[in-house]
Amino acid sequence: MKAAVIDYNMGNLGSVVKALTYLGAAPRVVGKPAELELFDRIILPGVGNFGDGMEQLRTLGFDRAFVKAREEGKFCFGICLGMQMMLEFSEEAPGVPGLGIFPGTCRKFDATPAKVPQIGWNTVRFNPDCPLGKGLGDEPWFYFVHSYYVPLAPFTAGVASYTTEFSAAIGEKNCFAVQFHPEKSSDSGLALLRNFLSLQESGR
Repeated sequence: MKAAVIDYNMGNLGSVVKALTYLGAAPRVVGKPAELELFDRIILPGVGNFGDGMEQLRTLGFDRAFVKAREEGKFCFGICLGMQMMLEFSEEAPGVPGLGIFPGTCRKFDATPAKVPQIGWNTVRFNPDCPLGKGLGDEPWFYFVHSYYVPLAPFTAGVASYTTEFSAAIGEKNCFAVQFHPEKSSDSGLALLRNFLSLQESGR
């Protein structure tokens, strides 16, 4: 199966491509929005600042293309910053609109008493009906690096805790995202990516 990995100059592309290749997904790094038409699975990775990320997406035209792909029923997946940019706003960049696929604003962790950013392994409790968590057990471990988080919401698909409970995974229908880095999360991360890649075959 073909999978597009969006290159907007802010993603950890190498590790994502390596993981997808291992799973047999034939990934291709794309730098032009028009290329997304060729794929039925689209991945938006991301590392860095919300404002910078949205500026890069808009400059390249990927903001409109990604939302369009999702509306057309393509299977979309966000990683870390890619997840945060699916919301409307973030405290990291006040006034900068996100993609607006999901409502809400990303918040910054309270630095008391924990250290911010959260860097390291943490467990996730997936909703029973979340296809990403299929076969992963009750509380699989994943690798996180982030200072901002998505609050719990109706579209929360998985929960983790660090100073507060937050959305470790979000999604509905054909669009999902995770705050952690599955490409750096060993067997659990590979299993989750495999679940995403098999969504169409399993009827979502």
